[in-house]
Amino acid sequence: MLLGYARVSTDDQTDALQLDALKAAGCERTFSDRASGASADRPALRDAISHARQGDTLVVWRLDRLGRSLPHLIETVRSLETSGVGFRSLTEHLDTTTPNGRLIFHLFGALAEFERELIRERTKAGLAAARARGRKGGRPAKLNAERLRMAQRLLKDSESTVSEIARTLGVHRSTLHKALSAETIRQSAVSARNKTAALAARGEK
Repeated sequence: MLLGYARVSTDDQTDALQLDALKAAGCERTFSDRASGASADRPALRDAISHARQGDTLVVWRLDRLGRSLPHLIETVRSLETSGVGFRSLTEHLDTTTPNGRLIFHLFGALAEFERELIRERTKAGLAAARARGRKGGRPAKLNAERLRMAQRLLKDSESTVSEIARTLGVHRSTLHKALSAETIRQSAVSARNKTAALAARGEK
């Protein structure tokens, strides 16, 4: 049995083209979602997969209608394969119920794994280079210099609490506390260096 699955991203789009193609391909039942490509919530896809039985084939108009990404596409098709369900994409002429289709899809899997390895290697190399230059890896600070100055002005010029200012800036209270503490230490160090330099300059005179 052929089961068709269609997906459009917004309410303004129509799935008529996909559904017509799926019916022309011989799909006896079709399922349709309205969801963005990145959305993990696809109730119609869940229904289609739950209705599929061993020997059935899930058919889509185009590969990007099924998977949110290449890894997700491969994961979904492998899950179908484990259940004895085939997969067919009309536009790409890909059919995992045929030897050629299975070969092509396994190549997709190999390429996706190769891409993941390259990303991991680049990330490791980038972190190693950053450490060699004295920088630490990780996420960038949530409070840049401009927002930190804004927080300092709000604390000085208003009756707002640290918690209220943190909510205004969209950060956690502890994040703001750490940033303010670090800035206070930095300013103290700069002030101490300036005083030392001034005293040294007077001594030379």
